[in-house]
Amino acid sequence: YVVSVQGPVVDVRFPSTADLPKIYDMVTVPATDGRTVTLEVCEHLSGGIARCIAMSSTYNIQRRAAATSLGAPISIPIGEGVYRRIMNVMGDPIDQKGPIAYTEKRPIRRPQLGTRVAGFKSSALKPELIETGIKILDLLFPVFKGSKTGIPGGAALGKSVLTLEIIHHIVKKHHGTCVFTGAGERIREGNELYFELEKNEILDKIMMVFGQMNEPPGARFGIAMTGITLAESIQRQNKDVLLFVDNIFRFIQAGAEISTLLGRVPSETGYQPTLLAQVAEFHERIRSSEEAGGSITSFEAVYVPADDLTDPAVVAIFSFLDNMLVLSRERIQLGLYPAIDPLLSSSATLD
Repeated sequence: YVVSVQGPVVDVRFPSTADLPKIYDMVTVPATDGRTVTLEVCEHLSGGIARCIAMSSTYNIQRRAAATSLGAPISIPIGEGVYRRIMNVMGDPIDQKGPIAYTEKRPIRRPQLGTRVAGFKSSALKPELIETGIKILDLLFPVFKGSKTGIPGGAALGKSVLTLEIIHHIVKKHHGTCVFTGAGERIREGNELYFELEKNEILDKIMMVFGQMNEPPGARFGIAMTGITLAESIQRQNKDVLLFVDNIFRFIQAGAEISTLLGRVPSETGYQPTLLAQVAEFHERIRSSEEAGGSITSFEAVYVPADDLTDPAVVAIFSFLDNMLVLSRERIQLGLYPAIDPLLSSSATLD
């Protein structure tokens, strides 16, 4: 039963320590307004208490409400039925188009990959160029299959618009498949994106998962894992897939919110002490391996707080990227689009 609710953090007491669900397992709790709230276990406390993070609003959860452990992590539908659809972090449809047709579900959390390093293959063996049709990208920041491209920039510098342009160019011209992950951005932008893709008739090639600004931090943090799980499911069919994340900074920001709510001591910059581990957990899954077959190529918008490129979260993301297309306010003020500053930017794939 529920013993306490503090914002998105819910403590659930089980009869004994032996009954505690595993870390990342799902627990469901009924709310008095008829909803069922899904929780994800993130810590074991003494006295048989599991500390959980809620994936949706915790309003109307009462103390002593009966909680049910489902004995498995959050799993989402995969397969052809997910194209054209929008899912939330739990894999439920949020586009009001009825249930999603699927044959299989896959957990969004992966077991630790420590033993499987032997399966890695270098994607540098036969570099395959993906043309975007955007001159500055193809000249200075060539995108190869399996590479990771970041688009860092402050507020209102055109990160989402550039991301949409890249989706349009690559998916429409080259008939690729793509997964779009909306993490912590504006609901208006997600809505506009959907209708823009529908207008351009490329929805058939796209799976979408949204955990936007209106969601609690648990959903904004977990949505990155939902997105990469969908991309991995396409990769396993020997297909190349494009993974778009808008915005990966919000994933870290949600992690910082959760970390503070769990009572962990923040680092001296105010971010979570596990900052690098969390960024790595996401980025290390964007990889080519012998078992997978296809490649995952990622494009990630990175919000830069107060235009400060030395922000610890932004620096942590940079260390995983091959290309960095830094957008600059000076170029926006000159009316130059895309507002990429080539001198601030860098590309490991150029050489």
